[in-house]
Amino acid sequence: MPYLINTDIIIRLIQEDSTVKENLAKAGNSPKAVSVITYGELLYDAIKSKNKDRNLAVLDRIMGLFPVIAIGKEVMERFSSLKAETQKTGIMIADMDMFIASTALVMDYTLVTNNLKHFYRIKELRIENWAKE
Repeated sequence: MPYLINTDIIIRLIQEDSTVKENLAKAGNSPKAVSVITYGELLYDAIKSKNKDRNLAVLDRIMGLFPVIAIGKEVMERFSSLKAETQKTGIMIADMDMFIASTALVMDYTLVTNNLKHFYRIKELRIENWAKE
């Protein structure tokens, strides 16, 4: 099963979270990637941090482990329809999270996140939480 790793899980991986590391190991050789949105969020955090150079180096090492999936036409189309669908029902989800969810849906990846409250409302999205045992 392929996995799209969300920002919060990458942060926990950088922090050496043992549960995340164990779950990553359990996933074995399954494909794993991150959205370009996740990369952008992590890059922003590193650039604004007090230890910019060190954090950019850590980010560079971590990002070497995961391919970055760009937002192309198909993801943008899924984002647009998903956003329209959710707004009709009164569900508001931040655009960045919608882009990540749309990427997972288009790629047919399971989203790995600890941020369940933002994603559980997208019914067709498969979700795993690697921050929990």
